[in-house]
Amino acid sequence: MNNTITRIEALELLKKYNKEPFHILHGLTVEGVMRWYANELGYGEDADYWAIVGLLHDVDFEVYPEEHCKKAVDLLKEANVSDEMIYSICSHGYGLCSDVEPKHQMEKVLFAADELTGLIGAAARMRPSKSVMDMEVSSLKKKFKDKSFAAGCSRDVIKQGAEMLGWELNELFEKTLNAMKSCEENIQKEMES
Repeated sequence: MNNTITRIEALELLKKYNKEPFHILHGLTVEGVMRWYANELGYGEDADYWAIVGLLHDVDFEVYPEEHCKKAVDLLKEANVSDEMIYSICSHGYGLCSDVEPKHQMEKVLFAADELTGLIGAAARMRPSKSVMDMEVSSLKKKFKDKSFAAGCSRDVIKQGAEMLGWELNELFEKTLNAMKSCEENIQKEMES
């Protein structure tokens, strides 16, 4: 997996099409989570690639929500992003807004973790600490079961992602929560700067 775009260029591209702080925060979160997973699952040499895919996965969402994962192809090609990376980025919308199927382990992780980071982030904002650092898997499971909580986060996509990976839901919850804990402080600093 080779990067045709640097992290700085990727962040500029994300910010070119995303002005809402929430969307920037989500991109940075998925970037950090993907980097953690790359290292955790034995793909450390590709951690930058995994991270950039995470950073750019929603590049088109704010400006082109109706064409999500379709418009991304043009925006990314314009920025000289490799076809391989474009495929990976678009695979996270499989079955929802894309027919690009996650094949590589990294694409399956992105598919599963993207939606779950939204749920975890919403749960963190409800906590007195506003942080994932003191969150337990048990409280995440309660939020997951409450269909009215963060209703926009598809439980079916999260379950499908865990199945793709061959993991129990608990394993996906625990790993993604640990991944978010690993990068929360750096993301806060980057959002403040």
